[in-house]
Amino acid sequence: MPSFIRQSGGLRDHPALVLNADFRPLSYLPLSLWPWQEAIKAAFLDRVIVLAEYDTVVHSPSIQWRIPSVVVLKDYVRPARTAAFTRFNLFLRDQFTCQYCGARDGLTFDHVLPRCKGGRTTWDNVVASCGPCNLRKGARTLKEAGMHLRRKPMRPTPEELQNTGRKFPPNHLHESWMDFLYWDAELEA
Repeated sequence: MPSFIRQSGGLRDHPALVLNADFRPLSYLPLSLWPWQEAIKAAFLDRVIVLAEYDTVVHSPSIQWRIPSVVVLKDYVRPARTAAFTRFNLFLRDQFTCQYCGARDGLTFDHVLPRCKGGRTTWDNVVASCGPCNLRKGARTLKEAGMHLRRKPMRPTPEELQNTGRKFPPNHLHESWMDFLYWDAELEA
């Protein structure tokens, strides 16, 4: 980058945790975050309540704002009633683990009943699989391949995906977020 272009001073590293009107995150994985610009815009338009702020300040010609670190929506967003069948949600359901050997690297997906034998691409027939297990099973049934599933595949509810997502915290959790991320978890005695 040419030396005459100013860096943003790390402002891109100030995301805001977005909570629904019930004070729960919209999602845990990925964690519901907005860039600081979106958080300030929503606060300015009176769509959110700012619950916590960073020490960093941004300026316009006439206004000075502390960057929000936690915002809560004023209007409740109803959660989805069914979980979307996506590659990410499939991996999340299977906890980013091969359902044959337990490996966590090089994941793809596999049809338990191969498509060439009438298997469909549905929650109940697709599992996360590492490349070697997928190749080993090939276009055979579990019995033909001599393989076993660690867990029977099934359609997850959105709540089940949310709860699974809580097991995989992002690399960065700002201290101001902690009171809002796990507040509904059971407390230790």
